[in-house]
Amino acid sequence: MFLEAISAVSGSGLRTLSNSTVFLSPSSSSLSCSSLSNLVLPKKGENGFAVYAEKGSLQLTGVVFQPFEEVKKDDFMVPIAPQLSLSRQRFSEECEAAINEQINVEYNVSYVYHSMYAYFDRDNVALKGLAKFFKESSEEEREHAEKLMQYQNIRGGRVKLHTMLMPPEEFDHVEKGDAQYAMELALSLEKLTNEKLLNLHSVADRNNDPQMADFVESEFLEEQVEAIKKIAEYVTQLRMVGKGHGVWHFDQKLLHNGNGAV
Repeated sequence: MFLEAISAVSGSGLRTLSNSTVFLSPSSSSLSCSSLSNLVLPKKGENGFAVYAEKGSLQLTGVVFQPFEEVKKDDFMVPIAPQLSLSRQRFSEECEAAINEQINVEYNVSYVYHSMYAYFDRDNVALKGLAKFFKESSEEEREHAEKLMQYQNIRGGRVKLHTMLMPPEEFDHVEKGDAQYAMELALSLEKLTNEKLLNLHSVADRNNDPQMADFVESEFLEEQVEAIKKIAEYVTQLRMVGKGHGVWHFDQKLLHNGNGAV
């Protein structure tokens, strides 16, 4: 319900309508209200001022947001202890531990790929395209680990690096040959990494951490399925060519084009 109060040209400037009082000063345009919850529109008329307000039980406070009161809550207090992060907010210990685990996954996969690079770069193996591919893959996984470490620091967590297992140094296989065997192993590692990333995303959801979930989605998940698709195609192509001369042609395409035998 809207009430309209119009001041008179002369007199005290006091008009009462429906238990709501509006005071208008004859010498100024200032006004004060009682029993009015929401001032809608001040409007100057021909003979004075017209004020439109909605009747309600709440009083006008003039303050919507009180930052100096709200920052006194425990959630917004800045820690004093020097060993505590100043930026940490709504970042659970489970999320912190899960990121450290994923850092370890990325470093271990990078370590395996680096061993593959060293194998294919040998003078008695001499598949330079595969050596190049696995060297770049190793660097990419290490970059993923560093990106996770950076995010851990952004959220106020503490990076804890775990022990890495020693990767194999030989990748030859009697039936499949070294190229197909190594690429199939790489495909398995990418699928394992994808599973770990999905688990990391689940941890973020379980702890109501939309910022961490968005980080995993935007930085890792789409890229991971694309990597799985690409390596799966490489496996298919290597199965087609077998262990013979076709491996050399595949390797040359990989070396010069970076796209396998496509």
